Amino acid sequence: MTIRDIAAYAKLSHADIDAIGAELDTIRRDVEKSLGVRDAAYIRRTIVFQRALDVTARLLIVGSRSKAGLLAGSAALAYAKSVENMEIAHNVSHGQWDWMNDPEIHSATWEWDMVGPSAQWRYSHNYHHHVFSNVLGVDDDLGFGILRMSRDQQWEPQHLLQPLRNVLLAMIFEWGIALHDFYSARDRADTEDGKNASRQLLRAKIGRQLAKDFVVLPALSGRRWKRTVAANLGANVLRNLWAYLVIFCGHFPDGAQHFGPETLDEESRGEWYLRQMLGAANFKAGPLLAFSSGHLCYQIEHHLFPDLPSSRLAEISVRVRGVCEKYDLPYTSGPLARQYLQTLRTIFKLALPDGGGRALFERRHLSDRNPDRKHYF
Repeated sequence: MTIRDIAAYAKLSHADIDAIGAELDTIRRDVEKSLGVRDAAYIRRTIVFQRALDVTARLLIVGSRSKAGLLAGSAALAYAKSVENMEIAHNVSHGQWDWMNDPEIHSATWEWDMVGPSAQWRYSHNYHHHVFSNVLGVDDDLGFGILRMSRDQQWEPQHLLQPLRNVLLAMIFEWGIALHDFYSARDRADTEDGKNASRQLLRAKIGRQLAKDFVVLPALSGRRWKRTVAANLGANVLRNLWAYLVIFCGHFPDGAQHFGPETLDEESRGEWYLRQMLGAANFKAGPLLAFSSGHLCYQIEHHLFPDLPSSRLAEISVRVRGVCEKYDLPYTSGPLARQYLQTLRTIFKLALPDGGGRALFERRHLSDRNPDRKHYF
């Protein structure tokens, strides 16, 4: 399906599309002109909060003697890791704070608390996902290489396992992202040296991350090392589950559209904006939930302006919704629970071939199989 097949788009004239692009460009310019001390203070304050919470959680884990203390410390650590991953690292790596010219808070230097290297993530995510959002065969994040998330993707028998793969992916999401980004970088490397460099970069980051969580920090805990190991493992799993939930609710609920590669043919800037708006979904959130999700509850606005500070997305959403209302465009949003249940329903439905279970038994062979396709789980 191309963007031209969507009713919300088809009713628009070329003048309408150009006007939408111009209005969204105006929003971008207005925000860029207003960036200043308040915004810089926000990200610095967030980093201080996250690091203080991390230290407090680790002291509670080691210093308390009760299971309640261990659970409270692990929960606080999981939240600190989530804030670092989503509100800080994800947004810093998008270049949202590069305008500050602070080498400590810059997309080129920030390394996140995940097993995947930030550099590989930036290539796969910032370019292939955000530039070519939801374009089949181009956007590597559409199903992350292991899930069938569109009927335009050919069904294969392995997709019967995708409900189980989905659970596994949620629990080890950072590892899934690391492998996903590695294969994206490796497969597009022009030389064997480039492929080897990608492999070495991933191995080095995995080594440092495992050493930090399961060797260095436990060693610093002395006789309480087992508590630190258990807390780090639990916090990582909780952070993975939360990151998975937020990401999937922003990309796969009902209303988030997928597009064929022909959509990119002579795509104008206005059409690019429309693809971002029609291909993403928001979920309703107050200030705390918005902060906890890295402000990715505003996924539509994030896809329109991925390099604008996350703290501005709430005010931007008011203007974007106004543009949608003016041109009678859908603005997909809903409660977090509903968005995820819709996503889960899609995962289960597309585990079966088109036509349901009956088609599975009637199917005699698969056509157009690609034996070189990479599967990460």
